[in-house]
Amino acid sequence: MAWLALADHDGQEFTLTGLGTADGPKAGIEPDGLLARGTLLIETRLSPDGRPQDLFAFRGRDGWLTALTLKAIPGGGLTLVIAQNGEITHATILQNSAVRTDVVRVTYAWDAPKRWARLAIERPEGIDVHMVSVANPKPLPLADLHDLFLAHHQRYISEDVVFFALSDQIEPIGPMPTLTRSAPIETSKGHVRAGNLKRGDLVRTEQTGLVPVLHTVKRTVPARGSFAPIRLRAPYFGLQQDIIVAPDQRLVIRGSEVEYLFGREAVLVPARHLVNGTVALPQQFSQTITYTQVILPKHEAMMLAGASAESLYIGRLRRKPDELKASVLANVNRNDLPEHGQAAFPVLRWFDAITLAEQRAA
Repeated sequence: MAWLALADHDGQEFTLTGLGTADGPKAGIEPDGLLARGTLLIETRLSPDGRPQDLFAFRGRDGWLTALTLKAIPGGGLTLVIAQNGEITHATILQNSAVRTDVVRVTYAWDAPKRWARLAIERPEGIDVHMVSVANPKPLPLADLHDLFLAHHQRYISEDVVFFALSDQIEPIGPMPTLTRSAPIETSKGHVRAGNLKRGDLVRTEQTGLVPVLHTVKRTVPARGSFAPIRLRAPYFGLQQDIIVAPDQRLVIRGSEVEYLFGREAVLVPARHLVNGTVALPQQFSQTITYTQVILPKHEAMMLAGASAESLYIGRLRRKPDELKASVLANVNRNDLPEHGQAAFPVLRWFDAITLAEQRAA
């Protein structure tokens, strides 16, 4: 699995060797060839008032790919149009207005030989996805994809687009891992790097002692936007050392100020909301980063470098065959997956998390 291209408003790169590698072109990929299967990932902000937006547009020169556009439509939906060799591929997807958010992750994945494609939209901080099938997808010419990422005069990218990236594989959607492989997890054998944990290992949880790891997952993603790593700094939140996590890794935080400010025994705080230059700060990274996580029976909080951190929450994914098939757990038998009920503690909103972070930093 390789990411071939990555672009944001600060720069762009396209390479057939795969981002972050120094090898030659991947087998079967030629500069003037076709990408028969792959994923185009776009992370973007949506208008808070639901107005139409032109988010992304590309017009080819003499290639097979004539045009590609992505637009936001009223009601929180998106429409994708791809014009190729005189044929039009079109898909529209709507998301539940009740859970509309300002930032969404849009994924167009295709496998032309299997005549299969999907358009999906999801919130980075959630696990719910909305997806639709796309009929009769065509392979995309690598020359046109090269221009899409590097030829500024042939494309329009809205200021609301955070980043966009290209993979030569069908990328998963839904629940995502959030720990770096070096993160130290407390187990029955002492601290073990998260990347070395395996099914059956016993990890120490905050309240229920040792519990077995049911599954581990990992994924390599662009180190941008909602995937951009964050450094959580010791000694805040009980950390014994600095750790690097994804923005959506949540800590379980307790203490007198939690009870006083929020009237709860404990709260869940996403790392993204803690960034204030003191307790947490952005971590500079190369183009891609690999995250890992563990699935525990009851979504227990595990001990991470002295802090209490959330394990991977998958909700009732086992009851949703289409979403399970599209996820990082696609190869796991649904009968081997647990069901996770609602989180035991409330998740703080960003302004509440900032208040708590300032209290801890004082």
